[in-house]
Amino acid sequence: MPETLTMTSGLTLGAALAAVGLIITFFVWRRKGLAYGLRGLAWSMLPLVVGLLGLMTVVMQFFTGLLGVLAGLVFNPIVWAGVALVPIMVVLYVVSGLMKARGIGVRGAKAGSSEGAKPKAEPQGPEAAGPAPSAAGQVKAPKQKKSGDDDLDDIEALLRKHGIE
Repeated sequence: MPETLTMTSGLTLGAALAAVGLIITFFVWRRKGLAYGLRGLAWSMLPLVVGLLGLMTVVMQFFTGLLGVLAGLVFNPIVWAGVALVPIMVVLYVVSGLMKARGIGVRGAKAGSSEGAKPKAEPQGPEAAGPAPSAAGQVKAPKQKKSGDDDLDDIEALLRKHGIE
């Protein structure tokens, strides 16, 4: 196969591919209707445009390079070892997620429930009283934020909600 195509051979190849596309488009037009036929006509013109612009050499080099890479992958045993590891990796990931969800093999509290978490010791002294409960229908004042970072406070609240300290 030549390394480059001349302008004439590129144009001839583009016209031949466009002719094949037009034949296919004719049958698509008759079977599926005008809208599909017009779309096929547009795609059929693409090889002719590529040939007229003199880009057929670039397209040919792209496809021959792509085929060379794919052939190298198919006949390489190291690649197949990697392909064989993919399903093993997926199974391990799914099994670990199921184990984590059921609390199997997880140290500390069970996942998904705060019942297994150790309760904190109640503070003694004046801090133990805390604010008085509000009457029904009254709205509590929002808590004062300790830090200026809203995102961290939201994350801390989510972790506390799930029993993670």
